[in-house]
Amino acid sequence: MPSFDIVSKVDAQALDNAVNVTTKEITNRFDFKGSHVKIDLQKKDFKILIETEDDMKMRQLIDVLINRAHKQGISPEAFDTSKESYQSGKLTKQEIQVRNGLKQEDAKKIVKQIKDSGLKVQASINDDIVRVTGKKIDDLQLVIQATKSWELGIPLQFENMRS
Repeated sequence: MPSFDIVSKVDAQALDNAVNVTTKEITNRFDFKGSHVKIDLQKKDFKILIETEDDMKMRQLIDVLINRAHKQGISPEAFDTSKESYQSGKLTKQEIQVRNGLKQEDAKKIVKQIKDSGLKVQASINDDIVRVTGKKIDDLQLVIQATKSWELGIPLQFENMRS
């Protein structure tokens, strides 16, 4: 029986490369010369801690980070910038969580939308993976096309296509 998995993964090495490229670019930019800028990637927690002197530089730094990560193949939707930046003495700090893995409620949304689509496939949740099975590969390809058009706010990848 043909099947494939829907996952939401961020490659840790690509994320590390994006942070390093961002750090190099910021150190060479004229508007950041002589300013305090710190970007710290916590690989275990998939968090990026940023420190700058003011809010405007914080926004510019986040834009550069997301742009560089996108060039490394990481979707901009993977970055959770919903936490506001906060003042700590003379510095502005912000914590950016990188979404890695499907949360249970996101997996339930995906399964519900697949069932509502009316295609003859079954979707099941296994930890942070949604496995989709069907009798025909064509049905699975239709599910992939439909999933790409949904606005879920999370980056999705399709793996382990088996026939």
